[in-house]
Amino acid sequence: AMKLQSPQFQALFTPGLRSVAELFEKKNYELRIAGGAVRDLLSGMTPQDIDFATTATPAEMKEMFTSAGVRLINNKGEKHGTITARLHEQNFEITTLRIDVVTDGRHAEVEFTTDWEKDAERRDLTVNSMFLGLDGMLYDFFNGYEDLKNKKIRFVGKASERIQEDYLRILRYFRFYGRIAEKPGDHEPSTLQAIKENAKGLAGISGERIWVELKKILLGNHVNHLVRLMYELDIAQYIGLPLDGSLEEFDRVTNNIQNLCPKPMTVLTSLFKVKDDVTNLDLRLKISKEEKNLGLFLVKYRQELTKAVGPEPLRPYQDFIMDSREANTNSKICEVLKYQGEEHLLREMQQWTVPSFPVSGHDLRKMGVSSGKEIGTALQQLREEWKKSGYHMDKEELLSCLKKL
Repeated sequence: AMKLQSPQFQALFTPGLRSVAELFEKKNYELRIAGGAVRDLLSGMTPQDIDFATTATPAEMKEMFTSAGVRLINNKGEKHGTITARLHEQNFEITTLRIDVVTDGRHAEVEFTTDWEKDAERRDLTVNSMFLGLDGMLYDFFNGYEDLKNKKIRFVGKASERIQEDYLRILRYFRFYGRIAEKPGDHEPSTLQAIKENAKGLAGISGERIWVELKKILLGNHVNHLVRLMYELDIAQYIGLPLDGSLEEFDRVTNNIQNLCPKPMTVLTSLFKVKDDVTNLDLRLKISKEEKNLGLFLVKYRQELTKAVGPEPLRPYQDFIMDSREANTNSKICEVLKYQGEEHLLREMQQWTVPSFPVSGHDLRKMGVSSGKEIGTALQQLREEWKKSGYHMDKEELLSCLKKL
């Protein structure tokens, strides 16, 4: 048996967790850390959020917490068996062990159990199916720890059964593959077969849920391999991707952006050939307005907006920003530079501050230009001169320029 005593594990024992543990112990209910947090701890990482599992039913937990004067937060999780308690400024999400009674590929009806193995059995991947006692003891019914050490991603039990319980698990498989597997192409053939046979099930999953997973896949490792796999296994069409996605362009761009922290949409747009591809994605996945606008922007400008030859390669991008009347053009241009793999220009762009035009209508009035129309024309001409100078001319130079004009 394996006992974990890492600093990351020790660090979890806040005053809040100590109080929770004490309450459960007093009542003889078992309490263990579950799922992703166990995986992270075994990988030597500090988990972002921690889920707990217990043999106590929601009613028993409510009774125990209420009589101890602990505040409960109503997160509507109770029908799935989850109670959220708040102690010492910290929330604890604790879920009763359960068995899926009926599943329809989207949600499950559950009944409660006290059998830890039965609960582990209904989880998606072996690396997510482990429990950790508060004494550091590992409970691992499906060789999750072995798989984690060997960087293998496997479904618990039969892949097709797990997938049919919730088709989103297909994308979760890809996401964890991109997070844990060492190299592309290390899949069990039977798993890929099960995914292919069940791909159509993704058609019934809501766009919002798909987009959450897809974004994580796009920012993980092996993204090029995984997206190709989505096409090979007939998944692409059910999740809003174009049937004839540009896989060569995708290959090129995923190489370009390796260390540039792109937005998910920047990576994804390389599959798209035309604006309609963005619109169709939006119809299926309900992406945000900002994401949609970025996709349309990239499709439109990724090729026509390129660096200048000569001493000022960044000028076309700067001019574009200066001519634009929109607020977040700057960040869109940075995504274009990432897409194009222009690392040095991106650094420069991130350090550049948009200069403000030094002349106002007020200055021109002082010089005796009185009609609004003339002021407008003069400002436009001066703006052009200022742009030609690379935005370097100051107010004095511009106004003396006006005299010549």
